[in-house]
Amino acid sequence: MDKNVKICIIGGGPAGLAAGMYLEKKGYENYTILEKNDHVGGKCHSPYYNGRRYEMGAIMGVPSYYAVHDVEEFCGITHDGPQLNRNYKDKNGTVIEPFEPKKNVLKIPRLLKMKKQVTELGRILETKYKGYDLNGHRGVAQGRYDGFAVTPEREPVSGANENLKDLAMPFKDWCEMNNVELTQDIWIGPFTSFGYGYFDEIPAAYVLKYLDFQTCMNFVRINLWTWKNGTQYIWESLNDHLKNAARLNSDITKVERKDGKVYVTVNGEVEEYDKLIVTSPLQFFPNYADAREDESKYFSKIDYERYDVLAVETKPEDHPEISYYVFDNMTPDRLGHLMVYYRRWKDTKDQVITTYALRKHKNTDEISYDTCKEMVLEDLKTMKNPASNIVNEQSWYYFPHVFSEDYAAGWYDDVEAMQGKYDTYYAGEVMSFGDMDETAEYSRELVERFF
Repeated sequence: MDKNVKICIIGGGPAGLAAGMYLEKKGYENYTILEKNDHVGGKCHSPYYNGRRYEMGAIMGVPSYYAVHDVEEFCGITHDGPQLNRNYKDKNGTVIEPFEPKKNVLKIPRLLKMKKQVTELGRILETKYKGYDLNGHRGVAQGRYDGFAVTPEREPVSGANENLKDLAMPFKDWCEMNNVELTQDIWIGPFTSFGYGYFDEIPAAYVLKYLDFQTCMNFVRINLWTWKNGTQYIWESLNDHLKNAARLNSDITKVERKDGKVYVTVNGEVEEYDKLIVTSPLQFFPNYADAREDESKYFSKIDYERYDVLAVETKPEDHPEISYYVFDNMTPDRLGHLMVYYRRWKDTKDQVITTYALRKHKNTDEISYDTCKEMVLEDLKTMKNPASNIVNEQSWYYFPHVFSEDYAAGWYDDVEAMQGKYDTYYAGEVMSFGDMDETAEYSRELVERFF
């Protein structure tokens, strides 16, 4: 493609900024990033409180976040944040140690069985499901894999594997079919509590592409990355180092594609481009763009999670000594309850803690935001860490995805076949997975494939 092609990127989150970086690295400098908010980073949002930043969205990374590491190298920054740790409570606020045999003598047979199943899961992922961990979903529903290896070099790989079709099943059913159902006890912590839904509704492909075996083991071993100035700092730094920083407060009201050009109406002015990369939610693209029949058809099938975050103060005597997971509340019947609360700074009590809850499940009525908020505040009292004040609150449009039926029917292959059609390319969370590394990695691959 002509290196002077004029490219519009919609969205200044990790996907959009990464697209700008990878385009720039490849020699494309005539790009514009349009961001509707007054800041970059999307759900990597790290406000200040008492001189330090806390997290309202993404919290951490792992050493296999190769795209994030690309950004660090591009910007000359590193993961220099506080070391994380966690403990566990039951729904009644009692501290438990669910994975410690000496503290759970009656559960030793189950724990031993779970350990064997985790080993077995690692084996079948490497053999029976070879190719499962590639970024994105190209070919999975057709029983093939096509992409780049999850290694620092990201060498291209492809092949046929009929077993990959199984990944369209809900993760719970997939685990039971493969006789590794107890592994859900491990995978649920960094999945459901992080806002990605429940195992009885989410296709296994999403779970295993995000929590591939090496990534999940990094979570288990607490081999984690954080950033002193928050995850938002990664993307602020990238924005500062790009030749074309994102234009903030860009209100896009119309996109019209005709005669080989893309016309974007932003803040009342029409701008002309040659190509369009959409990294903002595809579900809403038809609301402002001249969506064609196929775009409207496929994008209407996207669903998403309602993931609520509160940042709260506590009295010093009520401040938790560590972050806590509440596994009891990570099931659909406990929808709306506190799943995890996070203490970022261990050396002081003059900081907020953040709470996380889901309020939507495929087969149940959605809980209202206000009801969920009250449930979480009550849960904090039960945990013996009551909130004294709410500092910040956010309900995220979170983890866009499709369900098993559409996944198995080839949603991803059909949408991938549309790439470049109408001079438009689709990126962002739904095309890979809703975490910062997967979305940035997908942007890298998009640039490699089409530019």
